[in-house]
Amino acid sequence: MKDIKWIFVLYSIGAILSMCAIGVSVGLRSIPGAFIAIIALILVMGYGFKTKKKMREQGVL
Repeated sequence: MKDIKWIFVLYSIGAILSMCAIGVSVGLRSIPGAFIAIIALILVMGYGFKTKKKMREQGVL
């Protein structure tokens, strides 16, 4: 392992927090909260995959 790509660490932490927020929202029976957390998860993971693709095309990854 050469070095850590900190942007991916941040994306993964954001995704984990979104998944936790989904669980908390379901536990609290908050449909709007769960919906917002699902949207946040989709956005965070989408940006992560987009960044990975861009870095791979640039030859950085």
